[in-house]
Amino acid sequence: MEKLHVLGTGYALATRCYNTCFAIANDHGTLLVDAGGGNGILRQMEDANLSFADVHDLFITHAHPDHLNGVVWVMRKIMTMMNAGKYEGELHIWCHETVRKGLEMIGELMLQKKMLKHIGSRVLFHDITDGMQAALCGYDVTFFDIGSTKLLQFGFTTTLMNGKKLTCLGDEPYNPICEKYVAGSDWLLCEAFCLLAHADIFKPYEKHHSTVADAAKLAEELHIPHLVLWHTEDKNYLSRKALYTAEARESYHGDLYVPNDLEVIEL
Repeated sequence: MEKLHVLGTGYALATRCYNTCFAIANDHGTLLVDAGGGNGILRQMEDANLSFADVHDLFITHAHPDHLNGVVWVMRKIMTMMNAGKYEGELHIWCHETVRKGLEMIGELMLQKKMLKHIGSRVLFHDITDGMQAALCGYDVTFFDIGSTKLLQFGFTTTLMNGKKLTCLGDEPYNPICEKYVAGSDWLLCEAFCLLAHADIFKPYEKHHSTVADAAKLAEELHIPHLVLWHTEDKNYLSRKALYTAEARESYHGDLYVPNDLEVIEL
């Protein structure tokens, strides 16, 4: 059975939860999507009972530090495992060119030569473009440019092994230019920075984010059966599930998830 492991649910400056990232585990291994902002990814993977030995595909949505910096720790962990003979095969990192160049530069500054020797041989970067298709962890994945006005960012869509279509929108509001990729999705993974009722406090639109009400209305209009909301502010973390669910239910009538860190969702 395919499972979505919620490794983190917070926005960039979250302190009460980890930055938003997730993994999808199936019989082929574990697909990791983003890695948060630091070495907390190591603890999250451990607490989720996920092994880096099973991670052979890593997709990075964009170059913001709360999505990218943890990748350096993933690379270090897996390269160390390679050197110790505890990792079989290759690690494939899927990202756009700017992200790849940034990681190569960071790697040169921060990683030892005995680790860096694997880049190009067992740690392989793949530059993605809008509409590009690739095989990741047993899935036929299509990457798409989400149309960000801040920084080049990609989402992806794929058909799960159970036949359901899953789409990840990244961490910005839905852009209608992505309709051909999002239409017909059974699962939509969507950011919801804060409650509409708290928009005057957190100012989501100034940050190019959406509210819970916005995301819920979108999912209802697109007839999405299953909606996952995350990449949120964390001031209301302890009561977030109840608060966000209540606001979303004002317009969305499908299967709704407002997960906390380390929850597991059966797809």
